[in-house]
Amino acid sequence: MKSESEAQPRIEARRNVAQARRIVVKVGTNVVMRDDGRLALSRLYGIAESVARLRLEGRDVLMVSSGAVGLGMERIGLTARPTELARIQACAAIGQSRLMAIYDDAFDKLGCRTAQVLLTEDDFLDPVRYGNLRSTLVALLAMGVIPVINENDTVSTAELDHPTDSPERLRVFGDNDKLSALVMTHIDADLLLLLSDVDGLYTAEPSNDGAQLVSEVSAITPEVLEFAQGKNGRGRGGMSSKLEAVRIATDAGGLAVIANGRLPHVIERVCGGEVVGTLFLARGHK
Repeated sequence: MKSESEAQPRIEARRNVAQARRIVVKVGTNVVMRDDGRLALSRLYGIAESVARLRLEGRDVLMVSSGAVGLGMERIGLTARPTELARIQACAAIGQSRLMAIYDDAFDKLGCRTAQVLLTEDDFLDPVRYGNLRSTLVALLAMGVIPVINENDTVSTAELDHPTDSPERLRVFGDNDKLSALVMTHIDADLLLLLSDVDGLYTAEPSNDGAQLVSEVSAITPEVLEFAQGKNGRGRGGMSSKLEAVRIATDAGGLAVIANGRLPHVIERVCGGEVVGTLFLARGHK
């Protein structure tokens, strides 16, 4: 494990990131939404432009995007997240159509086509449904289409109804961090890029004076897990959720990066091999 104050991370590892040909980009709620609870429209269009550029380079890109509940709340004028499950699901239903319309419009202006894919836990547990899902995603990528994936919150309730650390949450993919990791491993992607409102994994709460950004992690050790912070802002996940997703991705032989999705051109910078965010090496990497 290396921090910014130590030696530069291995150049070869970042070269491997730059060479990734199939990439899953997860966009967190705190990237989709501004701090005031309103849609970060220009930021989303910037992300779409970055993803479109990767497509033009010949790379396969799948997006997993949060934000449906937040967009639904904004649309109907709610300033606080509802506590009743049915109302949260209603906000997700309202916001999902808007979220997809924004992505579809943004990518259309860039000459790219998108497809909405809404998933539940059963899509990964049932062999027939999983086979159908994989075949569909492979076909979409072969046609040059960018899948935009989200959990189907209107029918899948576990990730809305249980807190992050509850035993029930451990049985399901629970939030889009873990969902993106499962998509990555089941579609044989090379890189999982988790975009949030933090620069990466810190050794302590980022607001602490002594906190250091960790630029490279070779294994998810107990020490690394201690760095994780609790849930923040409007998103369901937090650093613990992201590290769980990273473990899934790296155990499957892939690379993972946690980076700040609010930084302009962060996708191009990460995928270009720059030392941005925290890079997690594939398990067994020397």
